[in-house]
Amino acid sequence: MRQAAVLAALFSSAAGAISPERQALIDLVNKNPKSSWKAALGRWAHEPVGASKTLCGSTGHKEDVAKRVAQGKMKVVKYSGKTLPSEFDSETNWPKCAKVIGDIRDQSNCGCCWAFGSASAASDRMCIASNGAKQVPLSAQELCFCSNYDGCGGGFPASAWEYISSTGLVSGGQQNFTLSKGTDPDPFAGEGFCSSFSLPHCHHHGPVGDDPFPSEGAAGCPSESSPRCPKKCDSWAKAPHNEFSEDKHSFSGNTATFDSAEAIAEAIMSNGPVTTAFDVYSDFENYASGIYEHTGGSYLGGHAVRIVGWGTEGGKKYWKVANSWNPHWGEKGYFRIVRGQSECGIEDSVVASDANAKWNYPTH
Repeated sequence: MRQAAVLAALFSSAAGAISPERQALIDLVNKNPKSSWKAALGRWAHEPVGASKTLCGSTGHKEDVAKRVAQGKMKVVKYSGKTLPSEFDSETNWPKCAKVIGDIRDQSNCGCCWAFGSASAASDRMCIASNGAKQVPLSAQELCFCSNYDGCGGGFPASAWEYISSTGLVSGGQQNFTLSKGTDPDPFAGEGFCSSFSLPHCHHHGPVGDDPFPSEGAAGCPSESSPRCPKKCDSWAKAPHNEFSEDKHSFSGNTATFDSAEAIAEAIMSNGPVTTAFDVYSDFENYASGIYEHTGGSYLGGHAVRIVGWGTEGGKKYWKVANSWNPHWGEKGYFRIVRGQSECGIEDSVVASDANAKWNYPTH
């Protein structure tokens, strides 16, 4: 706890008094000897809790999935009963697609988590279906700002997957790296994909660590409104990804949701990562490491993410989840959350392409 006290003193002197409510939430986690995760102060230490609310752009996701199932637009997949391993990691299991699966993106100061979780999982599944032939990041820019939802204002993963199927997505990497320090987090930097994300990198809550990016709301990371839907590729796009209408990637078939934690795990093990959304509480803003379970704090909204695997630590089962808050956040861009009891609704609205879906992409 000495390190926490030192950090507290630094934040207090540099940025004003630490929010008492935030400190109380951190203490609630870290002073509990049975806690499976660690909380820590970040750049928002002196701010009131709830700073992440603007990033929670997927409220109502559970109801949206239920409506689509009732309308016959989405199938419910049940667990087959096949024995599942105690741990699984998509990046390790599909080494030909490790570059795609390990791509941790940054949604900037914009609530289009629903587009990021879906574009990333679709990129993973397309690569896996092609046996590594299509290592292409699909465009969160197009998905967030061209589908029929409110871009930075929010949307639903199910609608995102529907757009990918019906309209398709062009390729698109992370935003341009403009800092003179730090390392570009985009594994596809310089490859010239069609429509990359246009809003800037930001630091998102939690411990600063080696994150070189500005905090949300600070200079260089303003609160963002949605730019216009792109109609052509970026000026720096390179062949064969420089013609918007000819760079579309989609799938034929149904979208699916899953009736249990086992069905979700089976789907990931068979076809790759999936998109989900969960209820965010203010204690999650302070996540540093470990297996998250809601400890305290108020409800902030729904946040969409990508489940890439699972495991067990100290007898506690967890999901390994890729966030879209850049790879400096949490456990190198990931967090773990309790598995098997739908912690914060993480298992209630999982969405992905059906196992029988056929991926369609340019032949170039």
